[in-house]
Amino acid sequence: MSTQAVLFDAPGPKARLRHRIFTVIGALIAVGIAYVVYVQFEAAGQLQAFMWEPFVTDPAVWTSYLIPGLKGTFTAAAVSIVLAVIFGLLFGMGRLSPFAPLRWFCSVIVEFFRSVPVLLMMVFAYFGYFATANIVPNEHAPLAAVVTALTLYNGAVIAELVRSGVHGLPSGQSEAGLAVGLTPGQVLRSIQLPQALTAMLPALVGQLVVVLKDSALGYGITYLELLNWSKTLGSAYANTVPAYIVAGILFVIINYALTKLAVYLEGRLKARRA
Repeated sequence: MSTQAVLFDAPGPKARLRHRIFTVIGALIAVGIAYVVYVQFEAAGQLQAFMWEPFVTDPAVWTSYLIPGLKGTFTAAAVSIVLAVIFGLLFGMGRLSPFAPLRWFCSVIVEFFRSVPVLLMMVFAYFGYFATANIVPNEHAPLAAVVTALTLYNGAVIAELVRSGVHGLPSGQSEAGLAVGLTPGQVLRSIQLPQALTAMLPALVGQLVVVLKDSALGYGITYLELLNWSKTLGSAYANTVPAYIVAGILFVIINYALTKLAVYLEGRLKARRA
């Protein structure tokens, strides 16, 4: 019997009809909400053609606002991803350590930072430390706070991915390594961890989408990323709603590209295993 059949039954004709009805109802509700929002924006004059013209006719919209915003978003995301991967690998391996105190310590750290909201960590990191300490220049304090929060949260998630990836391997992998004289640490580093990283690569790439989206939370501590620059753009050109819409479209395009990359990597890995 397949795993899918064990987990749930395939929907029958009535269930499929019910799903279609719910889908149509949900689509109608979404269209209705979109129409109400459109009417409200149109009544407020936020969707008139002249408000969209600067995105086409004025290069400064891109060179002075949107591109610097994208640069800020990519900078925070790139630094956070590198540090989060290092954090995740170290604490993920720590959670797999046979040394109990180290395993407990890493487990407490990982579970704590997985539970704390990212925005709350940004606020504490910025106002509680970087805004008053001299460890970084004042102009880089918001970036440091954003990177710290994103690293701690996403590193904890990656650590859990490492742990679950290793535990998901067949037990014969570790038994074979121990049989040829390797220590448990050598088995983890040389046999289990490389296979676990390969298996969880699509999930790691999917986590990039989370990092990129969560970088927008830096808006709350005045970090100049895409969302914050879009607010400034809207104030400068008196087209706040179009500015936010364009920023949202840019986020969707970038995240969609990362999602497609994750799907592509997953397909490649399945083809290699086949």
